[in-house]
Amino acid sequence: MPQSWEKYLKRWTGAGFLDEDQAARIREYETEENRTGGFKWPVWVAISLGAILIGAGALLFVAAHWDTLSPVGRFVCVLLPLVLFHVGGSLAATRFSALSCALHAIGTIWLGSAIFMTAQIFNLQEHWPRGVMLWAIGSVATWLILRDWPHVVLSAILVPTWLCSEWMSANWDSERADLILSEGLLLLSIAYLTSVMNSKKTPARIAIAWLGGVTVIPCAFMMAIFGSPEFYYLGELSGFDLAIGYGFAMLLPLIFAWLLRGRGALYNLIAVLWIVLLELSFNAWRVYYLNIFSYLLWGLGSIGLIAWGLKERRKERINLGILGFGLTVLAFYFSSVMDKIGRSVSLIGLGILFLFGGWLLEKTRRRLVARVKGGES
Repeated sequence: MPQSWEKYLKRWTGAGFLDEDQAARIREYETEENRTGGFKWPVWVAISLGAILIGAGALLFVAAHWDTLSPVGRFVCVLLPLVLFHVGGSLAATRFSALSCALHAIGTIWLGSAIFMTAQIFNLQEHWPRGVMLWAIGSVATWLILRDWPHVVLSAILVPTWLCSEWMSANWDSERADLILSEGLLLLSIAYLTSVMNSKKTPARIAIAWLGGVTVIPCAFMMAIFGSPEFYYLGELSGFDLAIGYGFAMLLPLIFAWLLRGRGALYNLIAVLWIVLLELSFNAWRVYYLNIFSYLLWGLGSIGLIAWGLKERRKERINLGILGFGLTVLAFYFSSVMDKIGRSVSLIGLGILFLFGGWLLEKTRRRLVARVKGGES
């Protein structure tokens, strides 16, 4: 939840009632109070599990009585939990902020099921991505009202999901469209991952960075799959579709990064250029022995993420960069080395790669993380 006193503190400082030193002391005091008075992780685990169980129980209750209800009764069962969750969250806001946050999040998650179940109840034949769009609008609107981090995460998931569903619905028969989609998702994951800066640490940014950290490796794997020769030239798109696809895939993550990082989005622009070079390298896969350029670019991207983490003193980027580099080496070994040597030799080489390579990467990772910790102190 945002600190409500922060805006007043800025207003009083701007009006001259407080100087910068006094404002800094007040801010330090309030931050320490929030830290010491905050909930510990067992409380958050209990609240999260409770929220999940309440939502699951509500779904099971509706499903158990679904066949015996009239269309009006079904509609009431769909809307009633939505209202109850948000009303409960409002009532708990002044007494238990964490519970209020969880109930509002359940209500927004329930909104998605309410939208699609309403369409099923009344047999609405509609363009299905519009249901995702309505869900995303509801999440963004709730975030604008509550300004809490769960709705930041939900909005960060639902808005791209709506855009992706529109793109997939319009170009369902083109693997080239899947490649463009994976590029946009990878860039968006990088923008999410790098949203936290040492000068800008908020619960919302930390939650977005976690989302990016969880999705960046799967998105990179998806892009590598759709960039392989088996997919890359299947289902060509029109010039208009290519312009729309690349425009959204490249520009939207860059705009998002600029809103979060300001001038720091220059590094995200470098990531866009890296994606462009990586796609160009996929053409080399059609020529034997030239696919090494793609692996070199994957390794270069991992090293770039490590360097990015060192510059901004972010350990998670170093860890993910080390993981990405190790996966790149393994992928190259499996695709370009293992099938050219004997079975026993290839297994021995794989064992050496795991033992020696894993040890070397872990040693490097610890040294780099220690350097970041030393810079923080």
